[in-house]
Amino acid sequence: MKVLLFLLLASGLCFAEDGLSLDDAIKKVKEQNSEIAIAKFDEQIKSLEHQAAVGQNYGSVELSQTALRSNDALSIFGYKLQSRQATFADFGFKQFTGSNYMQTPEDLNNPKDRNHFQTKVEYTIPLYTGGKLEQYGKITKALEAMSTLDREAMSLQKIYELKKSFFAISLLDAYLYNLHIIASNTAKLEARTEAMMQEGYVKKVDLLEVQSKQADVERLINQAEANRKLLYYFVSFLVDESIQSIKGSYEDAQTLLVADERLLNDNLEIKKAEQSVEISKMNLAVQQSAFLPQVGAFANYGSSDDKYMNDFSKNDAYTVGLQVKWNLFNGGSDKNSLEKARVENLKATQQLGLAKKNIALSLKQIQTQIQNHEYEIKSLKKEVELAHLIYENYAGRYEQKLVSINDVLIKQSEELTKVLRLREVQNARNEKIFELQKLASKEMQ
Repeated sequence: MKVLLFLLLASGLCFAEDGLSLDDAIKKVKEQNSEIAIAKFDEQIKSLEHQAAVGQNYGSVELSQTALRSNDALSIFGYKLQSRQATFADFGFKQFTGSNYMQTPEDLNNPKDRNHFQTKVEYTIPLYTGGKLEQYGKITKALEAMSTLDREAMSLQKIYELKKSFFAISLLDAYLYNLHIIASNTAKLEARTEAMMQEGYVKKVDLLEVQSKQADVERLINQAEANRKLLYYFVSFLVDESIQSIKGSYEDAQTLLVADERLLNDNLEIKKAEQSVEISKMNLAVQQSAFLPQVGAFANYGSSDDKYMNDFSKNDAYTVGLQVKWNLFNGGSDKNSLEKARVENLKATQQLGLAKKNIALSLKQIQTQIQNHEYEIKSLKKEVELAHLIYENYAGRYEQKLVSINDVLIKQSEELTKVLRLREVQNARNEKIFELQKLASKEMQ
């Protein structure tokens, strides 16, 4: 058993040198984690949406190319006017004489088929929209900032999960070390009991009790190793590559020392709630713009002919214009939309206040839990040390036939229970410290 224990420790030390460190794992999570990558894509999408919204302020330029053929009298007359090719004959004047002035002009009403090609470039630009476009730009910028906060929150969450896993693995390794020591001690006790049974000092039932206890310890070892393997699977999932071992020892997380006020100022959830309030104010301004006039300008330049690009400059033409639109009545829809925006702003403001209260409460709860865990850990370490000494004392007294094997196993169970409880509380303390770091938007170990 000593040889087995030595090999276990040696392999653990080897893994500690060759495995993945927490700092490297955090880098890999930031670069390779799929959920963070998706959050980065969302952030990029919001950035492009903002650029698209800002681009509307610069108007648009459109090139259109039209190719038509028709024998419709009105269309053909219009085509000729656009091509600057209309003549008096198109009005039927060549049929006009004193005796037939009441006849229908054939050239005007039944013209021949005609092709029409038109090339036109048109530029339109909004001059005044009541602040709507400006607010759309601000809203999309705020949404971009919100997506950045979402990405940072996702990164903190994955790092939180990673650190929990690293420290849980270290604590499991320490727990397994204790279990193997207990298993080694139980094996020694089994050997002593078997020797004493052969000499007639104890009964077989004593040996069976020891063997049963050994089987129970081995069961705990197998469970811990299975949980350890599962944790490695989870770490591999987080960093998106296979991880077989970790480098370093991570049992006691570093306590976060930061002022409560600073923590609340840095908290991402509060920042997101503040951003929501700002967005609701911008949306309120957007709805108010519906009561203001909309002013736009346009200019176009083009050329028309019955042949494609025949003589562009000869038949070219331009048009410039200005348009003012003012919605005076639409059944009260704008008024209701404005009122809805006001209510949404009030709601967002209330949610911000609630978020601050919730985070402040969570902060106090976590700080209290960490403090309680630290008190319990301090006490449990002494209890574990005492329980081990008591077990060794009872094991020695058993050899002197002063106590029963049942008394020895009871003391061993008490030691095992204390060890397990110590590891559980250490793990719970680490988890709360990592929750506090996430609450403070910190990535420290």
